[in-house]
Amino acid sequence: MTPPASTSIWHLPITPMGKLAVGLAAVNLLMSFISPALIMLRSQNIPEGGWQQTLLSLYGIFMLIFGLVASIVGLVALTRKHERSWLVWLTLWPGVSAILLILGEFIFPH
Repeated sequence: MTPPASTSIWHLPITPMGKLAVGLAAVNLLMSFISPALIMLRSQNIPEGGWQQTLLSLYGIFMLIFGLVASIVGLVALTRKHERSWLVWLTLWPGVSAILLILGEFIFPH
């Protein structure tokens, strides 16, 4: 049984799924702030094709996965659990960004 969600969007998440979605989106946001620093620090010393380059690529992939999962969980919390928090609505943005990035890579390869 889910707790009744308020009709106002100006509250914190009530449901566990809403809280999980906000947490995953926060991890995605933190990773996106750390990513430029990692790339700038490590790109000067990374040999071409080294394991560090693979690790940075995996970091980016995990960042996209966290964004997609946060959006999916947030969408489920909004539709099935009737969560209405503004923070849960914001969790949809990383997923939309990740989907647009992935579509752009397939539509306009470089």
